[in-house]
Amino acid sequence: MSSSPTLVDTTRSEWLKFRTVRASLIGVLTFLVLTVGLAVLVSFIIKANWNHRDPARQLVFDPVATSLVGVFFGQFAAGVMGARVITSEYASGAIRTTLAAVPRRVHLALAKAIVLLVTFAVLGEVASFAAFEIGQLIYKSGHLPTGSLSNSTDLRAVVFAGVYLTLLTLVGYGLGLLLRTTATTISVFVSILFIVPIIVNFLPSNWQDHITKFLPSQLGTSMMSPDLTSQAFSWGVSALLLTLYTVVIVAAGTVMLVRRDA
Repeated sequence: MSSSPTLVDTTRSEWLKFRTVRASLIGVLTFLVLTVGLAVLVSFIIKANWNHRDPARQLVFDPVATSLVGVFFGQFAAGVMGARVITSEYASGAIRTTLAAVPRRVHLALAKAIVLLVTFAVLGEVASFAAFEIGQLIYKSGHLPTGSLSNSTDLRAVVFAGVYLTLLTLVGYGLGLLLRTTATTISVFVSILFIVPIIVNFLPSNWQDHITKFLPSQLGTSMMSPDLTSQAFSWGVSALLLTLYTVVIVAAGTVMLVRRDA
């Protein structure tokens, strides 16, 4: 009787599966268009309308944050791709074949997480650096204020933009493990990033200050922002908290994958 595949074998299999599925290519292209394309578009619009801006707004202009604005849109594509790595198998029924081939379910969950982690660590950083560099070139051509990677604060913002996107991909994956269906997972993911902050805004102001800084979207903003308010965590604490959220969600999803039937 043949032995169960190792974690390395399972990871190789999941990587082959990921890169050969058409939906993955479409997802990657969508991610890049949203993260880089929209950032470039916004940079061009800012450049074209710079002379019409109020002088006060020109003084507080942040060339780093505006060039990374595509992260706000790319995060949703990242989460959807993370979710679909597992939910698409449940939708098609392929999960039964996968679990028959990989009886060690922990290995399967880890292998998918490793593939997503490595893939989006690369894609996230490439997209973030591309958006930043192109944005600065656009601003420079219009004689606007610019940022520079030689500035440690600017470099940190760009690097952690990629880290933020990577972690959100894994959050989407963990939610997919827990919820199994693509529609439900996307609904919960979007609610966490978009709907919950809106709800918090309707709470008493003293509650808002304590709750907002713990929200994933605010943690991401803190990771990428050079200027922090007194109500926000530092970039380092924010990165640690978001990493903790990610680990807990993926771990919980892995436990459910092991305990539930396919």
